Amino acid sequence: MIVIFDLDGTLLHTIDDLAAAANASLAANGYPARTLSECQRFVGNGIGKLLERALPQGAQTPQNVEKLRPAFLAYYDAHLTDFTRPYAGIEELLKNLCARGIKLAVASNKYQRATEKLITHFFADIPFAAVLGQRDHVPSKPDAHVVREILALSHETRETCWYVGDSQVDMQTAKNAHVRVCAVTWGFRTKEELAVYAPDFYADTPADILHLI
Repeated sequence: MIVIFDLDGTLLHTIDDLAAAANASLAANGYPARTLSECQRFVGNGIGKLLERALPQGAQTPQNVEKLRPAFLAYYDAHLTDFTRPYAGIEELLKNLCARGIKLAVASNKYQRATEKLITHFFADIPFAAVLGQRDHVPSKPDAHVVREILALSHETRETCWYVGDSQVDMQTAKNAHVRVCAVTWGFRTKEELAVYAPDFYADTPADILHLI
């Protein structure tokens, strides 16, 4: 059995550092800052979409996104652990799943370098079977490619897989991959928003996931 976790909003509360990086890149290019709640709505589809959504209406062009990207990456690479923390109970959940012989993996739309750095920083003792973020020439979630890749690497099947995430993107990813999905309610989206996608299960705390599995 394997449990695939989303990263932002599921394992880690990352929005403060993401918003700071977005605003640093906006300021560097002469655009107004966005609020934390706005940035929370913008995340889920990778850095490019975050920057596009953060730009003012009328300025949301691919060219402007590319102008913002270097400043965002420079700031975020240097500050991605400033305020980011695991959600309460997550470390215990991961350790308990490992103790039961259940494989773990991460599937994120955050770029690969940052995904690896965060997992190494916060979960160095957890033996993940795979840690996969957004990579060049690889389809991002909600495409099911990352789930299929993780299943191949871990020698697991759709029938032995659980997917855990906090966003509409995660619900769609799991549905596209035909695996069971558990929606967590402590992340960046409300239970009402997630209910539209009819997840198989809900978890209000990390301990709920352990009981479900």
